[in-house]
Amino acid sequence: MAVDPQVQTILDGLAAAAETGPALTDQSPQEVRESFAMMAVLGTPEDVHSVEDSTVPGPVGDIAVRIYRPSEGGPLPALVWYHGGGFVIGDLDSHDAVCRSLASRAGCVVVSVDYRLAPEHPFPASPDDAEAAFDAIRARADDLGIDPDRIATGGDSAGGNLAAVVANARRGQVAFQMLIYPVTDMNRTSDSYRDNAEGYLLTAEMMAWFEGHYTGGVDLDDPRVSPLFEDDLSGVAPAYLVTAEFDPLRDEGEAYGKRLADAGVTVQMQRYEGMVHGFFQMTAIVDLAAVAVDDAAEALRNALA
Repeated sequence: MAVDPQVQTILDGLAAAAETGPALTDQSPQEVRESFAMMAVLGTPEDVHSVEDSTVPGPVGDIAVRIYRPSEGGPLPALVWYHGGGFVIGDLDSHDAVCRSLASRAGCVVVSVDYRLAPEHPFPASPDDAEAAFDAIRARADDLGIDPDRIATGGDSAGGNLAAVVANARRGQVAFQMLIYPVTDMNRTSDSYRDNAEGYLLTAEMMAWFEGHYTGGVDLDDPRVSPLFEDDLSGVAPAYLVTAEFDPLRDEGEAYGKRLADAGVTVQMQRYEGMVHGFFQMTAIVDLAAVAVDDAAEALRNALA
């Protein structure tokens, strides 16, 4: 299939802009963060009942979180959300619109976690924060109006990696995991890395840039770096796993879904044809992206009902 025409319009615009500016891989992490922040918000974010900025204790200090409530009362199911950005960029603001949509459409509290980023804080800072935040949110379930037995993890890209890492580490506590084109194998050797190496928003070269800042030379087969190499996935929470046709990460995401299924885990996998990495945040301009968010919210609602 071809790239979706609405997505192709975005790709054409980005390609034209790239001709007059430096490549991402030629910029510093701070420069990329500033550019990403300017691009992050498209359209009008959905209204939710309440949005509150707060903190939870982490391994080396407080972790900022943002709590989205769809309604009063409780206890409600919850999603602990980890934003994408290659472990180097992204924050609470970059994924505010996605969190609002999921809270509103799934009818659950969404707690977005502002984990530490590389290169200032390389691995294992991000998974350490991700696990600590989940533990703290579950411990505060009563205060937050959350049902402690109905807490899911979720995230996109690097955040999908962290959602999977937490689900693996907290078996019996995580009720569901929602993995949106997750990073599951930092070795970057799958066929989709070759087939979709460039021209589709996220490139193989960009992923090498992110990995270089994040891993710092650690073993890429460490399951907290690459969940695909977890020895035993039995007993892990049921999963909803999204991939995009023209994404370097497509094959590793689908390979992870197969490993979960082979371990007896209930998995619903959905590949969106014509889509590229990052499409989940394109709901204001890509029709199928809006459908994908609705599909994910429905899966989350049903799983936590």
